[in-house]
Amino acid sequence: MKILHRLDGLRPANLLLLLSLPFLVWLFFVSSDYSRSLSAIIGVERGSSALLPGFLLILILFGAGLAAPLLRRHSLPVALASLAAGLALWLTNLGLPFLSSVLANAVDAGNSPLVVAGETPRQLTEAALASVSQVSGIAAAILTLLNACLFALTRYWPGTAGVFPRRALLLVNGIGLAWLLLFAHLGFATGLSVAIRAGITAYILASILALVWVGLMQLQPSRRTLPAFLVLALAALSLAGWQMLQPRLPVALIGDASGTVGITAGTPGQIVDAVRYGTYPDAPDGEAKLRTIVTAEDAIAQVRAGKISGAVVPTPLAPAELIRWQTEVLPDARANLATTALVLGIALTLLAACGFIYRRHPLSIAAEFLIDTLRGIPMLVIILYIGLPLAGVLKSSTGGFLDPPNLLRGIVAMAIAYSAYMAEIFRAGINAVPRGQVEAARSLGLTRWQTARHVILPQAFRIVIPPMGNEFIAILKDTSLLSILSIRDLTQRMREFQSATFLTFAPYNTVAIVYVFLTLIAASLVARVEHRFRTHRH
Repeated sequence: MKILHRLDGLRPANLLLLLSLPFLVWLFFVSSDYSRSLSAIIGVERGSSALLPGFLLILILFGAGLAAPLLRRHSLPVALASLAAGLALWLTNLGLPFLSSVLANAVDAGNSPLVVAGETPRQLTEAALASVSQVSGIAAAILTLLNACLFALTRYWPGTAGVFPRRALLLVNGIGLAWLLLFAHLGFATGLSVAIRAGITAYILASILALVWVGLMQLQPSRRTLPAFLVLALAALSLAGWQMLQPRLPVALIGDASGTVGITAGTPGQIVDAVRYGTYPDAPDGEAKLRTIVTAEDAIAQVRAGKISGAVVPTPLAPAELIRWQTEVLPDARANLATTALVLGIALTLLAACGFIYRRHPLSIAAEFLIDTLRGIPMLVIILYIGLPLAGVLKSSTGGFLDPPNLLRGIVAMAIAYSAYMAEIFRAGINAVPRGQVEAARSLGLTRWQTARHVILPQAFRIVIPPMGNEFIAILKDTSLLSILSIRDLTQRMREFQSATFLTFAPYNTVAIVYVFLTLIAASLVARVEHRFRTHRH
């Protein structure tokens, strides 16, 4: 009866998966196609079995150290487990392979002297490995002693005096656990870790952005709001006009565009496009072939020698007898600044006009417009837009200073896309809180922030747990779309493995099973959180 009672508490989907688990284990154990597919898709690197003990010890060190101050009855055994893991890392070399793998994958393999050139997976040099062994032992000793002292203070220092060591214990182990689970290289599950980390990070960022959108939508206009927006709009439009009136660069096309056209360094982008696509007067049909040339003198010499059919050079340097077409344009920097200021000025003007018509704050209208727009664009389009052209513009406009990796681009894109849906969930939860409680809080003298922090958000959080859990499951599955940016997550690794082996069903079935396990685990965690808060509420 007890067994039936326990099974009755399981979700039907989890029960079916539990009953089919022996078959799945047998399938992956017996079939070499499925076992190789699972290893390749999850991302098991060569020699990764040596990394697992160190990872588990560090996980117990930080995980148990974080859980100990949160537990009451079982805090002592959990704290002892954390200290035992720390002693094992201190006195043995069990954590050395994992830590050396983390460091080797954190540096640039092409330029760093710490990594052996040409080794796959990456390996540290002997000198670097000796240094990591020494530093890791010292760090393990410090963390173990620090956890022991802080736990003793929290356990045997009652009252408010134990609050500081308790918070310090949570902070130290929380930072360590976040580093381990979200940032450290996991050589025994690189593909799986990429998918999980991308989903969790995008979910957190999306939740923060959603709260920002909801906060903007709650803004109320004051007497100075519309005049301030009009002043900002006028300033942006004035900046655009001033940039448009700046001196222009005289540029000329010498020769013709029937063959290869040389483009000198510093030529404005709109001139390059005009020559390439033939949008200037009397241009030949078809797309012209372009070649980059450093100096105008070299370009003119190549045109005269017949090496290229034409070239784009500054007009003062162009021979008069060779000029085919000439014009004057703004430099790229001024043109981009003018365009940006013009778009910003028009947007601010429209927001101010809508705010005047609807008697709302312009930022509230902007947040609502952004939410409606993002919900109307497919997720894949947003990922491609932010991951490719927008990131390219960011890189070129900053001279290569801001060049986020593909994984960060994909995470930001998913966070922005999902923040629109989460904002509507948060808004519905906030609107579900009775208005009388807000008025009562304001009558007690609470500020807007205090009312939101202590009255509205705690109640709204309980209401939005089920839909927010569904969003987490959806965002975990949609990490598969990041493979379009060549991010080596589960789906990308499945494609690579299938292309290399030409297997038909094994890779696709394997990745589907992995995603099913991930989503069911996430659904179970969401159900537990929902049950806990529902129980506390009643």
